[in-house]
Amino acid sequence: MEQKTNIRAEEGKQELIITREFDLPLELLFKAYEDADIVEQWMGTKVLKLENKKHGSWQFETSYDGKVVFGANGVVLEFIPNEKITRTFEMENSPFPVQLEFFEFEKLTDDTSRLTMQIVFKSVEFRNQLLQMPFAQGLNMAHNRLQEIVKRLK
Repeated sequence: MEQKTNIRAEEGKQELIITREFDLPLELLFKAYEDADIVEQWMGTKVLKLENKKHGSWQFETSYDGKVVFGANGVVLEFIPNEKITRTFEMENSPFPVQLEFFEFEKLTDDTSRLTMQIVFKSVEFRNQLLQMPFAQGLNMAHNRLQEIVKRLK
């Protein structure tokens, strides 16, 4: 499967820069991050809370066989429709500390857009630890699902 989601990790920096171009208008790409029903579909997780406003919060959880296998939550620090979302991200029951995420949405043409994510980790070591997991493949698969699900909304 082609990796359309590009992840850049510069040596010695405690951040990831992730970019992906979508064959979606800007408004639909942003809606995929704003609308709880759509988030659930492409992420394959349950949205328990999604308050899209400054000082709002969010909480997701994924279950398997009735048991929670993944939980994440955070606080929305900045929310500007069709432009940017800045939030914290905390993986529950994990050794990873809270990270800071910057999502920037950019119109390329009437039918295409780009998402740029900057994720800042507490240390280079935590960033590298995440990169040793199947993070890149999982994110690429999720973005592929986002593309397919949201394209149907056009």
